[in-house]
Amino acid sequence: MSSLLFWKRHLANSEEQMFLAEDGPDLIHSLDRRCNINAGGSANYKCGEEKRGKNECLATYESLDYLPSHSEAYKKWLQEKAYRTDWDRWLLMGLIGIGVGMLGFLTHQIIDCLIKLKWKLVENYLQNGNFHMTWICILGSGLAMIVVSSGFVVFFCPAGVPCGLPEVIGFLNGASIQHIFNIKTFLGTFVSCVLAVASGLFCGPEGPMIHLGAIIGCGLSQLKSDTLGIHLPFFTRFQNSADKRNFITAGAGAGIASVFRAPVGGLLFTLEEVASFWDIRLAWQTFFCCLMATFTTDLLSSSLDGFVYRGHFGFFEAEKGILFWVKNLLDLSILAFIPTIFLGILGGLLGALFVSLNIKINKLRMRFFSSISKLFLRKTSKLLDSMMILVCTVTITVYLPYFFPCTPVRTLRTSQLKNNTEITKQFKREIAEYTCTPATPWIGPDGVKYYNQTFNQAAALLAENGRRGIAYLFRRGTHEEFGYTSLFTAVAFYFLLSCWTAGSAVASGLVIPMLYTGALYGRIVGLILVSISGVQTNGYGAWIDPGLFAAIGAASFVSGVSRLTVSLTVIMIEITNDVQSLLLVMVAVMVAKMIGDWFNLPLYSSLLKLKCIPYLDSEPIASQRKKWLNLELFSARDVMEPCVRVLHLKEKIVSLAQLLANTSHGGFPVVYKSEPDQAEVFLGTITRLELCMLLENEPIFETETNEDTFSCDLLLSYQKITVEKLPDPSRTAMLLNHYSADPRYQRLFINLEPYINKSAVSVQAHFSLQRTYIIFRTLGLRHLTVVDLQNRVVGIITRKDLMPFQLEERLGLQLASQRLDLDE
Repeated sequence: MSSLLFWKRHLANSEEQMFLAEDGPDLIHSLDRRCNINAGGSANYKCGEEKRGKNECLATYESLDYLPSHSEAYKKWLQEKAYRTDWDRWLLMGLIGIGVGMLGFLTHQIIDCLIKLKWKLVENYLQNGNFHMTWICILGSGLAMIVVSSGFVVFFCPAGVPCGLPEVIGFLNGASIQHIFNIKTFLGTFVSCVLAVASGLFCGPEGPMIHLGAIIGCGLSQLKSDTLGIHLPFFTRFQNSADKRNFITAGAGAGIASVFRAPVGGLLFTLEEVASFWDIRLAWQTFFCCLMATFTTDLLSSSLDGFVYRGHFGFFEAEKGILFWVKNLLDLSILAFIPTIFLGILGGLLGALFVSLNIKINKLRMRFFSSISKLFLRKTSKLLDSMMILVCTVTITVYLPYFFPCTPVRTLRTSQLKNNTEITKQFKREIAEYTCTPATPWIGPDGVKYYNQTFNQAAALLAENGRRGIAYLFRRGTHEEFGYTSLFTAVAFYFLLSCWTAGSAVASGLVIPMLYTGALYGRIVGLILVSISGVQTNGYGAWIDPGLFAAIGAASFVSGVSRLTVSLTVIMIEITNDVQSLLLVMVAVMVAKMIGDWFNLPLYSSLLKLKCIPYLDSEPIASQRKKWLNLELFSARDVMEPCVRVLHLKEKIVSLAQLLANTSHGGFPVVYKSEPDQAEVFLGTITRLELCMLLENEPIFETETNEDTFSCDLLLSYQKITVEKLPDPSRTAMLLNHYSADPRYQRLFINLEPYINKSAVSVQAHFSLQRTYIIFRTLGLRHLTVVDLQNRVVGIITRKDLMPFQLEERLGLQLASQRLDLDE
């Protein structure tokens, strides 16, 4: 189905959705059938099923300029700054990395402590086989966590919904999204994340950590908070949209680096998935930021465990630094590529199914919540939805292992237990033993003390937290540790419950559930090979190991859902230390991506579309009648908005006030005449926010229209007119009404020349549409002016004009007109 049909059905079946921005959307004239634009600059846009109010986390069809306005005021501001001294930029990158690393360490420590405390409460009940009391205690503690977790998101965060990776991706692409970097959003996301993971939901902290890292990057670089009323006078040269996005990008990469201890993977993840604007200097700085984040997390983890100092500060143990350390590397055979390709196909199919189910579930959620008119009841329903998911999850994890017998583990020597901390942690009295008999020691013929261990397979796979379960599945040399029944049961429940959890009103991530699901079916494939060929101990058959295929399956499912390739491969190597399986992981990842792309979009792209975030892909995609359109055959005039309001170098105060009060356009082209008898030609652009800030400074108003009356002493500073939003919108509205009504301002003018972006990009009307899209997206433009051969303004292109459904609609009309002309 073409994206035009998708959007038509999506818009037709959805409730109205409020998109808010202080300066309003850009020239949404062609969307009058779908939008109800009011004079105040807000738009009721029918996109998505949930009606959201002023405090919701939503995007607008207002884009943000990547580059600052190149005006006289900007150049004067630059002259006061030191040029090409980047020590402060590198300092900030390091501070962001340290901050994210400390936050990642804190997140994991709190989650581990809460999980241990929760299961410690029911240890005696488990030993006595009292499942009902175990269920009551686990459910009670989990519900307490989930009420706080979901409550922080629904009632405390300004957005009222969990914002995460899709919002960060949309913002870095140029969409204006409210509240995602708010201090309250930071606190709400952090509290919600640690409590949601610790409560027992099938989720992880990875997605929220990316968002939290981005917030830290934004906060430390801008050093201001409207919520707290803080505006520190440091690093002011970074208070522009381009540098702000760069620091947010680095913070997001540091979040991945900290949570996975994968600095190179964090860098590549931002390049492949998060960032829309990239250069080699940003790559170096992001790499340094990821390095500092990983180093900080490793340094703190080296000596602190459960917030208790254990000694050995600065001693990096491999088992702590590598998340899912694989100790035994295997010799591989070319035959291993056959099951690897099968796992890639399976990962692509299951990944596409996961994306489809998750989007359908979230659509049902949005439709149900939008049917509730009262805001408090709607928020309460979101909280109850999270509680219901937890009840189902806890019931399955507590009662399901009861139906599985205890499984003996290979006999362990005392020396093994001392030298292998992983086995020691696994087989002390913890969840994996469940109701099994505790370990009994005995003395062997060689005089060495041995231990007989038993454990419950289903408890190890379902009741344990996701990170430890993945470590179980990745471990080599444990061919028959898990049977078919437990693996099939676990993969079915984990797939469905994690799909249901994703999108609920808690801050949660999907990477750990995706790794776990893939590891489960990968282990099943490995177990099938063992059943066919038997346990192979010789060098040529040692590759037939379920642990190897569990890691490959994990990579294939993550790729099938997210369609990541390069960054995912590097992350898998960094979290397992298994360089030997690099080629197998690459093959599985590529096959899974290709299979998944046959069916639907990646998960994050689907969520961007579901949340109506106007995201521009790297390449324009448009189709008509199930055929792809070649945009090189079309020109800029085919999609531009022809009705353009232009400004002159000197404008009356009354005219500007009436223009801003009666329109919601985000920017305006500025024209001038070089000679009185010549036509007005394009000179540059000026934004709505800049005009509003100029009108708030009455001393710069002039009484004469002569150009030589302008004084440089009256020039407003660049920082004073460059703001992200109006400081007091109600005051600005009153000023506009005052200027429009007071006859004194009919004789006053304002000189716009020092504030015009004279480096604004323009294209001619016959310019290729394909190249117009690339210019707009690559340069991160907000407005692209279209001119004729005489450089006269004939139209303007904004982000909404280049959205896929808009391209298909306008180009479809163009093709229909051409066919009609041919018929005539």
